[in-house]
Amino acid sequence: MCGIVGWVDWKANLSRPESQHILTNMTQTLIPRGPDAEGYWYSSDASFGHRRLVVIDPKGGLQPMLRKRGENEFVLIYNGELYNTPELRRELLACGYHFEGHSDTEVLLLSYLEWGPACVERFNGIFAFGIWDSAEQQLFLARDRLGVKPLFYKETPNGLLFASELKALLANPDVEPEVDAEGLSEILFIGPARTPGHGVYRGINELKPGHTLRFSRSGLRTIPYWSLPSEPSSDNLDQATTQVRELFLDAVKRQLVSDVPLGTLLSGGLDSSAITAIAAQTYAEQGRSPLQTFSIDYLENEKYFQANSFQPNSDAPWIQRVSQEFGTNHYDFKLDTPELVQALRPSTQARDLPGMADVDSSLQLFASQIKKVVTVGLSGECADEIFGGYPWFHRPETLAAETFPWAIQVQNRLQVFSPELLTRLNPTEYLRNRYQEALTEVPHPEKSLQSSSAQDEKTTQERRIREISYLTITRFMPTLLDRKDRMTMSVGLEGRVPFCDHRLAEYAWNLPWEIKSFEGREKGILRRALEGILPHDVLWRKKSPYPKTHNPSYLKVVRSWLLEILADSQSPLLPLINRSNLMYLIKISDNLPSGHPWFGQLMDIPQLFAYLIQLNLWLENNKVKLNY
Repeated sequence: MCGIVGWVDWKANLSRPESQHILTNMTQTLIPRGPDAEGYWYSSDASFGHRRLVVIDPKGGLQPMLRKRGENEFVLIYNGELYNTPELRRELLACGYHFEGHSDTEVLLLSYLEWGPACVERFNGIFAFGIWDSAEQQLFLARDRLGVKPLFYKETPNGLLFASELKALLANPDVEPEVDAEGLSEILFIGPARTPGHGVYRGINELKPGHTLRFSRSGLRTIPYWSLPSEPSSDNLDQATTQVRELFLDAVKRQLVSDVPLGTLLSGGLDSSAITAIAAQTYAEQGRSPLQTFSIDYLENEKYFQANSFQPNSDAPWIQRVSQEFGTNHYDFKLDTPELVQALRPSTQARDLPGMADVDSSLQLFASQIKKVVTVGLSGECADEIFGGYPWFHRPETLAAETFPWAIQVQNRLQVFSPELLTRLNPTEYLRNRYQEALTEVPHPEKSLQSSSAQDEKTTQERRIREISYLTITRFMPTLLDRKDRMTMSVGLEGRVPFCDHRLAEYAWNLPWEIKSFEGREKGILRRALEGILPHDVLWRKKSPYPKTHNPSYLKVVRSWLLEILADSQSPLLPLINRSNLMYLIKISDNLPSGHPWFGQLMDIPQLFAYLIQLNLWLENNKVKLNY
């Protein structure tokens, strides 16, 4: 994995020392993403900067990578991994190409030379890349189907800037850290999620997942090359079980390729345990050293843990159970509350925006420990989105709610913002518009010509589940993918997510709910597909959210920090809040029951306070100019 920066300008002459200095500064903001090497390429109209994390072919994968076809030069910068490199390589060899190394970077560039922009349709992987065509004077950008790897861009009066992270764009003196009413609404009312394509800052956009971008003197054009296909499945339960199993096994095995040490993040739940089982068995079959696995917990968590229907048991015994079952070399890390709170600062800086509070900071701390042992880590993110594992898929009240199911208690957050701000931004209307906008995108299969009241009722339920699935995959899942990418890459750890294999996502998307929820269980079809791979008790365990601190000291510390911010008359947070409401909430916070999250499942009152801390840090550190 890497960090990429690009700059096209038709007037500035980017080969000048002044422009090179700016590009260097932009690129160096991404050193954590690529601590191993850097590279630059300059021309008068276009320049690229690259920071590299070495995973495949240390010598042959240097970037920017150049290839010529006749007199025409093509230049590539790339962040990601292609998991079907061997197949593509064989095709390209048959077409007459030769290779100088064994990196997927070279395979990607030659794929573009052979197939042009349509090459992205052949890729199985996670990627964000840019290619400059010197003859056509055209920039081509592309992003993977599900948006695992980030890519932001901004049009300028004379060209275009793009980068892996917002901080790199903000390092260009022509980019102002200005946020308008829409951007602020994203932060305060949608956040820590984000509307696809939205870069929050004025004029900055995100290249949407499954899209390409072409930029030349004729202008800019974005083109979708993939979306969730609406193809009703005719497979029965046994056929679906076999297909899910085969696709998942193939996805995990493909993602074990690496020239540097690799391990898995193990929580003891279904998703990470399945990845660990397949990886450990593959290592054993290949005669390799035992797989390295990693887990995280909080000091005194067992002391404060209280079982309930949502969190029936703690994870620690299950982690040990899986590690012993598959003979892994396991590392268990413990976090304490003070370091979890202190990490709010670097995790905000890593994410470039207010994030998921301790959910972010815990992963960043975890990743920093993992990086001491391995450079690549596979984890179980996105299984809940792909296979319908979240509570909101199974609860009538959330299915019936006419809003994003992770934001049904939005009033829990709106109460802390100033009345003037709420009047000007109208969050209710903003949320409703974003929700309705998302619903218009949902691809539904054609309704059967045969009809009955029972069938109509089933069709209505299936339609609503399809809507919830689409919302979850396209609006909620990117929040976790952003978190995964920024927190791991901020310490030079490559995170891989096998459940985001697009073939698996496409297949699961079109399965009927009665198959997907086999036995009435969350991710039921996945559990059935993993029979014989995982022990029965692990396979059917109902898992708690992971990792989550149960220590009441977390609330105490973030509350204290927030009070310090409120006491500072220079805090940029102050104009945005309803001080009296927030002070009252702080006063009664010790006596408030849990289970009323303002976002998702885990973000309750302590996380609301932490989010406000992150909001203040973001405004302060980036010198954000609010213009609403």
